[in-house]
Amino acid sequence: MLRRNMNPAQIQGENNLTQRKLTMMTAEQLIAAQKANTEALFGLTQKAFSGVEKLVELNMAATKAALQDNMHHTQAFLNVKDVQELMALQAGYLQPLSEKAASYSRHVYEIASSTGSEFGKAVEEKATEAQKAVTGFVDTAAKNAPAGSETAVAMIKSAMAASQTALESVQKAVKQATDAAEANLHAVAQSTVATAKPAARKR
Repeated sequence: MLRRNMNPAQIQGENNLTQRKLTMMTAEQLIAAQKANTEALFGLTQKAFSGVEKLVELNMAATKAALQDNMHHTQAFLNVKDVQELMALQAGYLQPLSEKAASYSRHVYEIASSTGSEFGKAVEEKATEAQKAVTGFVDTAAKNAPAGSETAVAMIKSAMAASQTALESVQKAVKQATDAAEANLHAVAQSTVATAKPAARKR
């Protein structure tokens, strides 16, 4: 039935029904969103603990390896017979040490990067879900909006499109910055190892 052909009581009744539908839908959506957010929070917590667990395992392995290397180096140092042998021993000790330090740094970065990437993906997914929910709500409200509100609905949709574009730009910039940081870390690690090799040979 067209609203023009309805009497004021019918229009009021239809408006009340629409309002109840919107309220009911909003409550259901709110409960579903709360449940999804709680699940996402627990998932992120598990990912964070997984990252910490990997760091602890890496640190334990690095500490164990460092203790064993120091034990072997000390034993070799006690068996040194002359100065040249001592110099060769020191040179042989420095190169693997710098390579291990670079490897350790790479592993720490990979763990942090992986964990951060997982967090970023979760945030992107949640932002996309929120955008879809808001768009659905606006579309539903627009269908039930009184006559003459088309301009306001168009402005809201335009603002939502602009915010989505801005979010995508920020995500792209963060990805580029992350890629640049990763490339720089890799270059520094390679440079450190390459510098340590000639220095170890000269001694």
